[in-house]
Amino acid sequence: MPIVNVSILKGRTPQAKAAFAKAVTDAAAAHLDVTPPQVRVLITEIEPAHWFVAGESKAPIG
Repeated sequence: MPIVNVSILKGRTPQAKAAFAKAVTDAAAAHLDVTPPQVRVLITEIEPAHWFVAGESKAPIG
């Protein structure tokens, strides 16, 4: 049973997350020789203030 764990910035819609999880599930099933019910997708949302790229916060300055 594949478990796909993804971290994303907080703020995406439930619909966007569901569409992403469906696409990941389909890809895992197609490439790992499993059925969609065997795939688990875990999404962890990270606050922008806790996400840094090259030492710079993704949080808006204000």
